[in-house]
Amino acid sequence: MAKPKTKAARTKKAAKAAKTAVARKAKAVKKTAKAAVKKVAKKAAKRVVKKAVKAAAAKLQKGKLVYTFGDGRAEGRAGMRELLGGKGANLAEMSNLGLPVPPGFTITTEVCTAYYDNGRKYPKDLAGQVDAALAKVEKLVGAKFGDAKMPLLVSVRSGARASMPGMMDTVLNLGLNDVTVEALARQSGNERFAWDSYRRFIQMYSDVVLGVGHEHFEELLEMHKEEHGLVLDTELKAADWKHLVAAYKKKVAEELGRPFPQDVRDQLWGAIGAVFSSWMNQRAITYRALHHIPASWGTAVNVQAMVFGNMGETSCTGVAFTRDPSTGEKTYYGEYLINAQGEDVVAGIRTPQQLTKAARLAVGNQLPSMEESMPPTFRQLVAVFQKLEKHYRDMQDIEFTVQQGKLWMLQTRSGKRTAKAAIKIAVDMVKEKLIGQAEAVSRIDPSSLDQLLHPTPDPKAERKVVAKGLAASPGAASGKVVFQADEAEKMAQKGEAVILCRVETSPEDIHGMHAAKGILTARGGTTSHAAVVARGMGRPCVSGAGSIRIDYAANRMTSGDVVISKGDVITIDGSTGEVILGLMPMIEPQLSGDFGLLMGWADKLRKLKVRTNAETPADAETAVRFGCEGIGLCRTEHMFFDADRITAVREMILSPAVEGRRKALAKILPMQRDDFVQLFRIMAGRPVTIRLLDPPLHEFLPKTDADFEAVARGTGLSVDALRERKKALEETNPMLGHRGCRLGISYPEIYEMQARAIFEAAVLVSKSGGKPVEPEVMIPLVATKAEIDILKGKVDAVAAAVFKEQGRKVKYLVGTMIELPRAALRAAEIAQTAEFFSFGTNDLTQTTLGISRDDSALFMEDYLKAGIFERDPFVSIDQAGVGELVQLAAQRGRDARKGIKLGICGEHGGDPSSVRFCHNAGLDYVSCSPYRVPIARLAAAQAAISEEQASEA
Repeated sequence: MAKPKTKAARTKKAAKAAKTAVARKAKAVKKTAKAAVKKVAKKAAKRVVKKAVKAAAAKLQKGKLVYTFGDGRAEGRAGMRELLGGKGANLAEMSNLGLPVPPGFTITTEVCTAYYDNGRKYPKDLAGQVDAALAKVEKLVGAKFGDAKMPLLVSVRSGARASMPGMMDTVLNLGLNDVTVEALARQSGNERFAWDSYRRFIQMYSDVVLGVGHEHFEELLEMHKEEHGLVLDTELKAADWKHLVAAYKKKVAEELGRPFPQDVRDQLWGAIGAVFSSWMNQRAITYRALHHIPASWGTAVNVQAMVFGNMGETSCTGVAFTRDPSTGEKTYYGEYLINAQGEDVVAGIRTPQQLTKAARLAVGNQLPSMEESMPPTFRQLVAVFQKLEKHYRDMQDIEFTVQQGKLWMLQTRSGKRTAKAAIKIAVDMVKEKLIGQAEAVSRIDPSSLDQLLHPTPDPKAERKVVAKGLAASPGAASGKVVFQADEAEKMAQKGEAVILCRVETSPEDIHGMHAAKGILTARGGTTSHAAVVARGMGRPCVSGAGSIRIDYAANRMTSGDVVISKGDVITIDGSTGEVILGLMPMIEPQLSGDFGLLMGWADKLRKLKVRTNAETPADAETAVRFGCEGIGLCRTEHMFFDADRITAVREMILSPAVEGRRKALAKILPMQRDDFVQLFRIMAGRPVTIRLLDPPLHEFLPKTDADFEAVARGTGLSVDALRERKKALEETNPMLGHRGCRLGISYPEIYEMQARAIFEAAVLVSKSGGKPVEPEVMIPLVATKAEIDILKGKVDAVAAAVFKEQGRKVKYLVGTMIELPRAALRAAEIAQTAEFFSFGTNDLTQTTLGISRDDSALFMEDYLKAGIFERDPFVSIDQAGVGELVQLAAQRGRDARKGIKLGICGEHGGDPSSVRFCHNAGLDYVSCSPYRVPIARLAAAQAAISEEQASEA
């Protein structure tokens, strides 16, 4: 193309080109803006629609207390957990999916709340709604409640929104009486089954509703079997069960002074009341406290037509998981019992059979698996597994019953799993494209990582295996043998490690299971109460150790010719099922593979940095291995207690003159410098925050005559003079006394020595070719700007002197620990001098609440029970009080110093709830103990995900 000849022509062309480019750019910007507006409008429209649907549903369902399900449809759905509880919501969802669910209805959690708010009285509309729902079930089943010809029998079960396995009450076979049992026998053509069901009902109803303990009935059953030379329940015939039903009813009358109830309506309302009442039984209260489930949530009640797994050899009942809840492997896992009801499996009364042939061969069971004994039904069950897992996009825990060859689904829920399994399942489901990385990260309970971060038995060590059971919950634990839950709790409170050994556990043992380091049962399978609860708690568990015989009266157990008494030490390995005599050496965990992949996803998502609290090389190395990003708190006083330096520390404290103190400090300086050199090298360029001496001096003072004599030799002072000096240093309230920066003001030579040790170590590591070191010097317990002005001046002077002597400088920061309410309130002026804030929430909690952490245990349980605190404020940060001070100080600090570094270094730094708070408060990092670093990393990622989700909602 010809070039324009004149300058004017060229200018005109350039202007035209520029105009075209601007127009094109404007068009692109307009298009982008239009797309952005459209996207925002779409999100806003979605929110409006969602809100409108929710409001319409609420209006429609106002006053509705009962929701029905069955025959391929339901009034509820999976998203209604808060109202219907987990079980009710999932029964409704399975019905809507067209799965075979026995029809029934759910009484909402709102009724439970009203029941307790109104002195255990039901809402006036409830009875009518229950009657209507029951009539609907009768129509679907083709049977009538209490009918003498075609009786409807129902189960009555609890169902809170959070899974609480075994903690609340259940009643099966409800609707049986002296008339309907005869009808059931005629209808089924199986007299034995009918009377077996009736005796089960009497025992369960009497225990749960009437308060006549199950042990009365078990004793009668055992006596009958003994008299007739019978061993198994399945050996009893119809006549045996008839005899026992009469004996059971007689026992009830003896215990209560009134007959067993025959009116089926009375039975139903008695069971409903018992389920609601069980929400406040002691085991449920304990479980809620352990898992932080609010009492205000309440439980729903599910009433469902009975299906029977005890109708002969073509009937069974079982519990299944769509993946292995211990390892996370993608293999069907579970157990079943032929000719049994569901309680037989979960209660561990009979040791069940495996679902699959592979599982049967793995444990060496001779009894056929369900895959082998009921192939067509097993294939149907597998199809249900696949459908449910794909629908819920999570591993499912399923209860089912087969009645004369017909499969029925009784429950599905996201299965409880070990931390190892949770990680594998989440990672595998990302690979299978069922979920995304953020959802995988969100699914792991950060606290559960504790299960992966502790030692396991050394495989090279000799093992004296005395018994072998089922590997019910992985991990290993050693401790003294105890046989009673109360004893386990008492011994654990004294600091002793215990292993709770039971024939089988029951929900009443929950407090002892929590107190124990591990659980061993002689009976029960991998879905028994012991196994499920242990996995949820992260406790190692070996169940179904059949060779063990436990004698509670004699406080001992035997396995073959080995006798183990109360107080003897054993080790259980929940990953192999082995019971080992004595204390086993342990090895450190290896974290890689799926764990590393998931934590990598978490690190990409989180905004908070995670540091560690460490002052020893071992702790620092552990924390680096667990992914820490620096040291957030190095407590220098912990270094002073070593045997080779405590005498010099005491000399320094007890010297009445500056010269004597400097002489003693000169002995400590090289030791302290070496400490910091090791930490800087391990941290390899990561930030290291070093807190100058904080605790009151009396903590270091001599206690024995030998200690005093050693200090006397070093100082040249008499023992009497040293005792007088010690007396002069004693304080009435040391926690608020001469400690922290107050020591630096009174004895500046102490902080000067520590600062010199820090800077000499930093220069030494830098000169030796290590990664650049940037120490952060932290001055503790500051309340005023004047304190940090004085002490920062001294630290800066030491730094300048060291850098001049060494001919090299390193970057460093001087900041403070915010641990007093006044410091938080005056953060703006303190930040004019301090270059970083680290919130010491241990002391900030003490000084804000006026509660001594060391003494709070005396009354904290009372405060938690009374609802004064939801959580122990020394475990999880008091967000309303201490939290507000943190937020206020953070904001005032930022306003005064742009880019000020903000972190938290109290024990709260490893608590997931507190980590979330720190994220929301906009802090830069949290610091926690080495073994809690992965927990904090995961919690920080989850906090970021929640924030993102909230912004999109």
